[in-house]
Amino acid sequence: MGRLFHEFLEGPGKVYACRFCRCHLAAAEELVSKSFHCRHGKAYLFNTVANVSVGVREDRLMTTGMHTVSDIFCNCCMQIVGWKYEEAFEKKPKVQGGQVHTRTCQNGGRV
Repeated sequence: MGRLFHEFLEGPGKVYACRFCRCHLAAAEELVSKSFHCRHGKAYLFNTVANVSVGVREDRLMTTGMHTVSDIFCNCCMQIVGWKYEEAFEKKPKVQGGQVHTRTCQNGGRV
């Protein structure tokens, strides 16, 4: 494995960052929805994210049904910052494969 390079995100809007090390994860333009929840609290849905590694695929029962998902890890601190939808087993899933959820901080900050 080679050295991981970290992308610095710039833009007119906010940048969402890892709650553990503040590494940039997503630009505000990539935000799809803030109306999701996970077992740790609120979660945000993004089209694309940066500076993450994708874990092993596994089937998980979510509130919207059975999905194949992969946990995503921050490239800087290697903490789990959310999950990526790979496939949905329901006929009409709310999200498309490839979209990414990130968890929010307990204190209301951004991931």
